[in-house]
Amino acid sequence: MSTENEGNAVPPAPSAPPVPVASPDASPQAHTAPEGTDVPAGPGHQADQQPGQPAPAPQTHQAPQTHHAGQGYPAAPAPGAEPTAPLPPVPGTAPQPPVAGPEGAWPPPPPGTPTYADGAGGAGGGAAWGASYQQPAPKPKGRGGLIAAVLVAALVAGGLGGGLGYTLARNNDNGSSTTVSASDNGAAQVKRAPGTIANVAAKALPSTVTIEAEGSNGDGGTGTGFVFDKQGHIITNNHVVADALDGGKLTATFPDGRKYDAEVVGHAQGYDVAVVKLKNPPSDLNPLPLGDSDKVAVGDETIAIGAPFGLSNTVTTGIISAKNRPVASSDGSATSKASYMSALQTDASINPGNSGGPLLDASGAVIGINSAIQSSGSSGGFGSGGQSGSIGLGFAIPINQAKYVAQQLIKTGKPVYAKIGASVSLEDSTGGAKITDQGADGAAAVEANGPAAQAGLKPGDVITKLDDSVIDSGPTLIGEIWTHKPGDKVTITYKRGGQEHTVQLTLGARAGDS
Repeated sequence: MSTENEGNAVPPAPSAPPVPVASPDASPQAHTAPEGTDVPAGPGHQADQQPGQPAPAPQTHQAPQTHHAGQGYPAAPAPGAEPTAPLPPVPGTAPQPPVAGPEGAWPPPPPGTPTYADGAGGAGGGAAWGASYQQPAPKPKGRGGLIAAVLVAALVAGGLGGGLGYTLARNNDNGSSTTVSASDNGAAQVKRAPGTIANVAAKALPSTVTIEAEGSNGDGGTGTGFVFDKQGHIITNNHVVADALDGGKLTATFPDGRKYDAEVVGHAQGYDVAVVKLKNPPSDLNPLPLGDSDKVAVGDETIAIGAPFGLSNTVTTGIISAKNRPVASSDGSATSKASYMSALQTDASINPGNSGGPLLDASGAVIGINSAIQSSGSSGGFGSGGQSGSIGLGFAIPINQAKYVAQQLIKTGKPVYAKIGASVSLEDSTGGAKITDQGADGAAAVEANGPAAQAGLKPGDVITKLDDSVIDSGPTLIGEIWTHKPGDKVTITYKRGGQEHTVQLTLGARAGDS
């Protein structure tokens, strides 16, 4: 299923989430266009995706594209395509299938993709990962208009109250009024014990930051991040810092007003994870505790922290609505590459500007990084024209995966992706991830001596399961492969000539986004 990166419309993502074989309640995932439109993934995505994959256009009559599952990610759909929701199946037009790329081609074309949570290609058709950042720009008309309306209402209410007060005083000069005050210990009776939302928020907020990324051309955006370690590393989304990668400016502001310049240590487009480091970090940094996203259960309470539409330090709550949602998201631009994840779905309110912020469990541990949202497709939005808000469908990168990626970025500055070495179709009508007849640019669909070749896989084989996770499409396979590390042994179930086969293979590795 495709979603938007908190604000920008993105093409649809895979149709159904990977589900354990014995999990009867797993719901299929639907591709949706950036604005809630279903879009089938284009064919031809390499399970180990390679760079250079053109973005599929949201048309219905195009040749399928391929992408190496696990090797890279496909280019984001061309602008103009309706945004799609990452997780939930959404009806809509299907984007053209991506074209098969050479073995290892990067990135594979994304299926319908949700928009980034902060507005950059995020939910809200056309919005970006973060709230739009104009420098130096006047406050957005949306926000100013709302403030103006509030002030007028206050004046009217004040005038009315004054008139009523005068009338009552004149008619009841000798009257009296008796009020009842709360006991002195009333405030102490309010429960803010460990585990309560107020307590969790009070402890987590000091370790979150609002990130402003400004490009050399003045463009930029606002997102969120949180303290990863005591050395000053902040973890966030790749799309949040993208504008500042080439000679731009990056700043991080804490809730107490302290503002620091920062620099990008490493970023991973395919995973949509980035690590930045504060320049001259303070000595009192308190990293947020990291939980175990594998142990999260549907129905668990969630708490999201971010800067929706620029409103820093905002706390919202909800539950885990689903797990293992296959999501492809991007900022909706013609040159954008899609990011793939097997996401945690939450109904906690997430809007443009929340991207990169922590999704916490009831104990205050980070279980995910808020990254994308499904948008209803409505235009406009508070504080930023053209950005739609939350409809209760938010998606977060599981922290177990994000932690591994962040550690790799801090260590080498480059991401490492797991791969199987085969190009797969991005279409969702094959009943699985079908290995294409040819890779991108005429390359072989199955990499010579790669993991898939060594396991005996051939063009035309349809992969239906990876370990116990059901695979219903190429994008689903890519997202599932990327939850693993290079060197992991996995069991692949596939169909050939109507017969089902099972084989074990060891995942290969590809370093870098290109």
